[in-house]
Amino acid sequence: MSGRIVGFLREYVLVLSILLLIPALLFIIMGVVYLFFISSAEPTTSPFHFIYQVGIWNDYILVLGLILLSISAYYMYSFFTKRKYVLDELKTDKRSEILKKRSKLESTVKQLPSKYQKMLSDKEDEFDIR
Repeated sequence: MSGRIVGFLREYVLVLSILLLIPALLFIIMGVVYLFFISSAEPTTSPFHFIYQVGIWNDYILVLGLILLSISAYYMYSFFTKRKYVLDELKTDKRSEILKKRSKLESTVKQLPSKYQKMLSDKEDEFDIR
């Protein structure tokens, strides 16, 4: 069961990171508006009336937004660096370079979506590596 969950998360890590980024930015905006621009969030006809109603909880919402932002940024950065490494290494046309970095490539590809595992296996088939 956990293998399927991890597989699902691995396949959609970029989409989930972006979806996590949206509420993080919303929470940060809410917290900042409440803390620094409280006069604009007064309960009159302001569009920020909801922020005023949440009240002191906006402090916690701001902290939650910063935590979600850091988690989302970490996973996005990790995905793009691993992806860039794999794509750069798979551009080579030399069998010896693939063999030198094969173990690192295999461990990196395991953390990426299955598309990159297929790309690596195709490259290994092309160079007749087993």
